[in-house]
Amino acid sequence: MSDMSRIKTFNLPDLGEGLTEGEILAWLVKVGDTIELNQPIVEVETAKAAVEIPAKWAGQVQAIHHPEGTTVEVGTPIIAIDTDPGAGPLEAPSTTATPSGDLPTPSAASLAAVEVAPAEGMVEPGLIGGAAPGGRTAVLVGYGPRTTAAKRRPRKGAVPAQAVTAPAAPAGVDHGVVVGDKPAATPTIPAPQVHDRRGGAVLAKPPVRKLAKDLGVDLGTLTGSGPLGSITREDVQQAASGASVVVAEPIAATSAPSFGADREQRVPVKGVRKLTAENMSRSAFTAPHVTEFLTVDVTRAMKALDRLRGRREWRDVRVSPLLLVAKAVLLAVQRHPMVNSTWAGDEIVVKEYVNLGIAAATERGLIVPNVKDAGRLSLRELADALTDLVQTAKSGRTSPAAMSGGTLTITNVGVFGVDTGTPILPPGESAILAFGAVREMPWVHKGKVKVRQVTTLGLSFDHRIIDGELGSKFLRDVGDFLTDPEAALLAWT
Repeated sequence: MSDMSRIKTFNLPDLGEGLTEGEILAWLVKVGDTIELNQPIVEVETAKAAVEIPAKWAGQVQAIHHPEGTTVEVGTPIIAIDTDPGAGPLEAPSTTATPSGDLPTPSAASLAAVEVAPAEGMVEPGLIGGAAPGGRTAVLVGYGPRTTAAKRRPRKGAVPAQAVTAPAAPAGVDHGVVVGDKPAATPTIPAPQVHDRRGGAVLAKPPVRKLAKDLGVDLGTLTGSGPLGSITREDVQQAASGASVVVAEPIAATSAPSFGADREQRVPVKGVRKLTAENMSRSAFTAPHVTEFLTVDVTRAMKALDRLRGRREWRDVRVSPLLLVAKAVLLAVQRHPMVNSTWAGDEIVVKEYVNLGIAAATERGLIVPNVKDAGRLSLRELADALTDLVQTAKSGRTSPAAMSGGTLTITNVGVFGVDTGTPILPPGESAILAFGAVREMPWVHKGKVKVRQVTTLGLSFDHRIIDGELGSKFLRDVGDFLTDPEAALLAWT
């Protein structure tokens, strides 16, 4: 087999959903590694998720064309693979080192030996999706206050330090200070002034200084017991004898506050965060948002969850308040189908299926994966789907397909201890519900003030599709279900 047919270049594949580029998060292989077919070789972050891309061929890695952290467009060559390494060594191409010294520039001969199959840059969607690198965070340059050296006012008549600094003279020539054209005698340089650890001059009489010098005691380390904090003979003698002496603690020098770039951090906007910013800006200035709020007593709903957890067939199932909120939304959509629709310019598309989105905060930013056709699921199936959705999002393995096609969204801001919010609609959706924290609060129940479990719901909707009456009825039905879920199920199903 010739070199031309052995070496194949793998291009960044089209990951679907209209994505045009991706950032290389981490290479899972290195040059010289032997890889298998469909073995994950690189982790790539797109605007929607981080995914592992598998190898299209088995063989040996010959070259990696882009380092980690590089953003490359779909269709760009990213790795070269020798598909028949057992056939012997390849002809060594001449290379030129790049400025970074990491990646060589291939010669014309090596480029001519590369074969790219027209359809071999594509990856089957089912093969994409894997764990994202844990804890990956952009490294930011540290910062802190600037420190400046303490400046002392020169004494009257003193010669500035710059004036007594002479340039280096040739070997064998006397070193003296030259003023004008006449050489002058070398000036007498006074002994350096002793300072304590706080930067101030040490107060000590000449005899005390001589004694300290004779005994080898550093005056700068002592705290004087004499007048104005001056150091006495006794202080020096105690230090020389090893007796306990109070040591002056250094005081950090303070500087004027700085408000410049040295105290700022610049975080690149890319990937999931960039897509979220674009979507939220487009939605906020396209769909006229209206938000309504409803505070409800959910004590009965919380007791219903406790009874559900106690049932044998539910003991291994994650049961949370979000499950009942999701069920309430799905039942309310059946009663008010127009809420589950999309504005399409000249028409409104009312959808008979509900792809229920759940907003999830991840290390890379906000994502909204959705449970497909959630209205057809039983309560147990819905619980399992929500658990799988949340766990996948936290691990960074949510695929782009799982985040597309949403029709209605819930954002659980209560997990952050927040009562509610005014959420922005995901593009293409007409309603989003904010579920706040469940708190014990005084509440009028059966004519008496009692401590009850209470939460606040916030519903934002597109006013082009949903008017105030429809939005209010939908929100009221969600609240009614959470107030008494057993009664609502009997009445509505």
